[in-house]
Amino acid sequence: MDPTKTQHHQNVVVMRHGDRIDNFQPLWVAKGPRPWDPPLVEEGLSRAHTTGHKLRTRLGFPIHRVFVSPFLRCIQTAREVVTALCFVADATTTGGSADGTSIDSSKLKVSIEYGLCEMLNREAIRPSVAPKDGDFGFNISELEATFPAGIVDNSVKRVYQELPRWEETVLGAKSRYAKIIKTLADMYPSENLLLVTHGEAVGIAVSTFLEEATVYEVEYCAYAELRRQINFENESFTAGNFEVSRNPTQTGIGYSPSTHSTDFLMDAGIPI
Repeated sequence: MDPTKTQHHQNVVVMRHGDRIDNFQPLWVAKGPRPWDPPLVEEGLSRAHTTGHKLRTRLGFPIHRVFVSPFLRCIQTAREVVTALCFVADATTTGGSADGTSIDSSKLKVSIEYGLCEMLNREAIRPSVAPKDGDFGFNISELEATFPAGIVDNSVKRVYQELPRWEETVLGAKSRYAKIIKTLADMYPSENLLLVTHGEAVGIAVSTFLEEATVYEVEYCAYAELRRQINFENESFTAGNFEVSRNPTQTGIGYSPSTHSTDFLMDAGIPI
């Protein structure tokens, strides 16, 4: 075998956030300071942490890098998942979460990526709730500070330098999700990635890479597992096509075979 040539499989997990407060407390929108950016309820935080533990024990491969949408429900989900993935029993290990949990911050790195954000249109966010000036007001430094010390990788250049403009089309958002999944994977071909995002993006991950699949449901913290072969030669690489490596119904995604693979979540009225 040529020593300059190697190959391996890259895994990308695309995950939905946990239970958002406005779907359980409708009146929250009227009093929330950022009604377009709801946090998780306690059950959502718990579900995210439990899912992180499942990922750690069931995936069969390590997560090296996490990318997350800037919306608060995704940030909180990613924080719980990361804490579970990086948990260590040795209290002397550097790093820790807000509740004192000991973690190993060398296990993976986290970055916020605008391209994973919610669909910025009335299909996903009611116009009465969206900011009138179109400024969603994400303070990235403050969001990064909520993660355990040493986890955030500030050297990563974002694929999308800013949010999409308000009232992007549904088709444009779907195209964005398909693009960002592949682009992030191509940026780190030797690493396994976890993308914490929104329901529509998880649906796109399945519908794009599972032939003739129509997604009709994505549960909170549901995730799609994608896998492809990477061939390295000297300083370059070639990549095979992504395949959905686990039956999506096993990870909280409802889908059915279809000859119309463009029928996605919003057509079924799924809240994201």
